[in-house]
Amino acid sequence: MQTTINTSTEIIKETLLTPRFYTTNFDEMAQLDISSNLQEFEALLKEFRADYNRQHFIRDEEFEQSWDSLDDQTKALFIEFLERSCTAEFSGFLLYKELSRRLQTSSPTVAECFLLMSRDEARHAGFLNKAIGDFNLSLDLGFLTKSRKYTFFAPKFIFYATYLSEKIGYWRYITIYRHLEKHPEHRIYPIFKFFENWCQDENRHGDFFAALLKSQPQFLDTLQSRLWCRFFLLSVFATMYLNDFQRSNFYRAIGLDARQYDMQVIRKTNESVSRIFPVALNIDKPEFFQYLDECATYNRALIEIDTLQSNKLIKNLNKFPIYMKLTKKLIQLFFITPIKSTQVALTIR
Repeated sequence: MQTTINTSTEIIKETLLTPRFYTTNFDEMAQLDISSNLQEFEALLKEFRADYNRQHFIRDEEFEQSWDSLDDQTKALFIEFLERSCTAEFSGFLLYKELSRRLQTSSPTVAECFLLMSRDEARHAGFLNKAIGDFNLSLDLGFLTKSRKYTFFAPKFIFYATYLSEKIGYWRYITIYRHLEKHPEHRIYPIFKFFENWCQDENRHGDFFAALLKSQPQFLDTLQSRLWCRFFLLSVFATMYLNDFQRSNFYRAIGLDARQYDMQVIRKTNESVSRIFPVALNIDKPEFFQYLDECATYNRALIEIDTLQSNKLIKNLNKFPIYMKLTKKLIQLFFITPIKSTQVALTIR
């Protein structure tokens, strides 16, 4: 018997760190001129049509077993990982699907790219939901579609945020895959075997958003755009760091140190995006990870207050000084002098 997660009788708790559903100005999207980079879009479309992972997401006999041997804490952490990943992939599917529909007339090449990326995201979400089913649960994706609040982002913000999320997704998946390839004793569930090919979907999606950004130089070449690039880099890195800090037991279960894992992913992502973004974060400054550690500690304190205190007024009073400290530290992170992208040594293999 399966239990459905997030039914209409349950309250979905959202925080700044939970996966979100996005919408944008579709009319503005339709007016974007991509002609300066059309050749790259056509090459990307050819890759999407090839559908290299068509036969990849097929469950094998290793899934056909009981997972009752996992201890309760590890199982709970892993289920949460699957739920969050599934929600994020499904969010991408909905956004890309709607963009493909809205851009069919004005920009058919871009519309087809979005359509084929939505295919990939739906495939990922479905595969993850089947994995959740192995633990006698299922995520009600239809209910998520109707119940979630949608966050509005202007097109350029969609480009920045999604480009970064796809590229950081690549490095998260490939880092876990390579670690478990060396240490198969920590591969507690067979889904990790699929991460090598899976991350290539993330990489191709990131390349598509890189092409969109290159076709719109006003999103990269101005002082304002450089500030926005810094903001989104920090936002994505800090969100991942704070999330993983509070879920360090999950990474320990697969033989990883969450902090070292995040440092590696941030370093590689920072190198990757410097090919497109005009600036990169100066993560070699000792203060960078020191400040992130302090932010993660403040975030954990906020979670503990939620857990231990039920009175809303007292809870908010206790949280306020911690929020102030967290905000101050994030501002300090933002004002660590960035480096020009040309100064970043690209060591990606």
